[in-house]
Amino acid sequence: MVAETRRPADVAKRSARGLKGARSWRRETFVLARPEARAKALEWFDLYPKAAYMTEIEAWRELADGRIEFTIRRLPSAD
Repeated sequence: MVAETRRPADVAKRSARGLKGARSWRRETFVLARPEARAKALEWFDLYPKAAYMTEIEAWRELADGRIEFTIRRLPSAD
């Protein structure tokens, strides 16, 4: 009998196999001027309400030229 390995990479591989077909986050990244970035975020929250899709701004930052880069994530469908 071969002992089951416990290296982090092996654990990650087993976990990934177990998650196949499971829900995964949908992410989209935008780079827009501040007013357009705000409008795009509001549009996403209107289309994919937080209560049903767990929509959230995952990360954001202001670039040197003043534009906003942000990533929105959501679940693919409601429960």
